[in-house]
Amino acid sequence: MKKFLTICMAAACALCVSGQAKKPTLMVMPAEVWCFENGYTSTYNMQGKQTTVPDYERAYQQNSDLYNATTKIGELMAERGFPIKDMHATIRDVNRSAVENEMTTSRTSGATLAETPLEKLMSRAKGDILVELSWKLNQVGPKRSVTYNLRGIDAYTNKQIAAAQGTGPQSFTAEVPVLLEEAVIENMDNFLSQLMAHFDDLLENGREVTINLNVFDNGSDLTFESEFGGEELTDIIDNWMAENTVQHRYSLSDAGETHLGFEQVRIPLYRENGMPMDTRNFAGNLRKFLQASPYNIKSKLITKGLGRVDLILGEK
Repeated sequence: MKKFLTICMAAACALCVSGQAKKPTLMVMPAEVWCFENGYTSTYNMQGKQTTVPDYERAYQQNSDLYNATTKIGELMAERGFPIKDMHATIRDVNRSAVENEMTTSRTSGATLAETPLEKLMSRAKGDILVELSWKLNQVGPKRSVTYNLRGIDAYTNKQIAAAQGTGPQSFTAEVPVLLEEAVIENMDNFLSQLMAHFDDLLENGREVTINLNVFDNGSDLTFESEFGGEELTDIIDNWMAENTVQHRYSLSDAGETHLGFEQVRIPLYRENGMPMDTRNFAGNLRKFLQASPYNIKSKLITKGLGRVDLILGEK
């Protein structure tokens, strides 16, 4: 009897831990192809180049099927315990914020902040995974069905990490959310299992980001070959990366006198206080390290999307 009670208590504890396991934060959004096919795009100037991108705000304002469909998919995921970021609400939040600047420049080099509208949106939302949804309405006589496509995209690397597609049963209903629910419900658990497997890998091996370092041309003679205590600045930064990345995983892909390029930098998902760690937080720690004695190097930190930052040394 005692052994039986012990087994029961162990099982209960395991279930409790499993229920409290961290899950990725998801944001359900229309796929780019859906926006282009339905005419929800806008063109803007990005560093002198005309770029056409999805206009998510107008899509949500003018297409009630989109709003209801993404809400329904988000509801199905939330029922399975996945935290959901509301894209429409986040868009409104971004638009209300007075601190959203169109351009950030350095007083010395004129370096610009190059972010697409989606990158600005994701920088505010700080979701882990984007869930892209597209669908096509099929009609045979009075009956309708939906052919759908779901893609899970790592918000930091833009890599596809999960997928599901299919066609739902025919129905006389004209409501897209109901048709979508009937179509995706069969594959939803498998799709979420793929997302969870990717998130588990991030927990174990860290999130993959890119960090570039440059030097302001301000006459200070600071380069990555400058020495501090007999050690070159490149080696000092390289050692810091080795000590602070998850399992020492990163790649110094480009090293020169005025530029260092770190790719596949694996950063922890969470800070010591339990708050999420993003690329800017991680690079900010490097910035503080270099600003302290004996280096005393000031720097400017520029965010270029969730998964990339530029740290320019020499001044703010």
